[in-house]
Amino acid sequence: MLNNKGSLVCVGTGIQLAGQITLIAKSYIEEADIVFGVLPDPVAESWISELNSNFVSLQNLYSEDRSRKETYKDMVSTIVKEVKSGKKVVGAFYGHPGVFAWAPHEAIRQLRALGYEAFMEPGISAEDCLFADLGIDPGARGCQGYEATQLLFYKHSLDLYSYVILWQIGLAGEWTLQSFSTSRSNLEKTVSYLTRWYPLSHEVIIYEAPFLPTQEARIERFPLSSLPDKELNMSSTMVIPPLYELELDEEGLKHFGLTVDSYKNTTEG
Repeated sequence: MLNNKGSLVCVGTGIQLAGQITLIAKSYIEEADIVFGVLPDPVAESWISELNSNFVSLQNLYSEDRSRKETYKDMVSTIVKEVKSGKKVVGAFYGHPGVFAWAPHEAIRQLRALGYEAFMEPGISAEDCLFADLGIDPGARGCQGYEATQLLFYKHSLDLYSYVILWQIGLAGEWTLQSFSTSRSNLEKTVSYLTRWYPLSHEVIIYEAPFLPTQEARIERFPLSSLPDKELNMSSTMVIPPLYELELDEEGLKHFGLTVDSYKNTTEG
């Protein structure tokens, strides 16, 4: 590492204001020379400012007339510059700092390549809240997760025996990286795409984690065909429950010297 004291720690603030931040993340924020934040609400920014008065919001870098890719690059360069100047820098990011967040990963990559200390501390993400609020154990059935537009534009295959989570469904099909919402047409095309695997009548769920303790999670269930009619935002996530019940693979069991009956007698008896 370099002899100067410049360093970077990227921390997550959790989803729910104040209550979901970890003790170590809070400590890093309090002890930093400067804190850069990407947070969803002025209330959250105000709370972080109470922990460290030298707080700088990076939200003002966003603009609808420029690509989010350029915004993310500006975030990275802003953070890296302060570390190079010898400061102990903290990047405070909504939720988990490494989930749907390119800038923290890139800043850490660049600084490590230059010999600076740079690392990430995990935080409570929207996925953690989703599992708790919907009562889903990903170990019970399996769980696939995709950014919605990536699923639409790349070659993926969905597992109909497991849960499928589509993140940023409110941006489905939005490829310009300039808009902060999608269109009804894009949602209709998303439904059409998903009918490769699911019937229009299949129940899906729109989930939004609560930001304030006084709020409740949005858990709205409806048939897939109704997706274009729903009001969505950048916090909206779509959960697609399994289409089929789990089926044992006789060939797979045979490799381990098992039969369906012997396995069931051991695990279900």
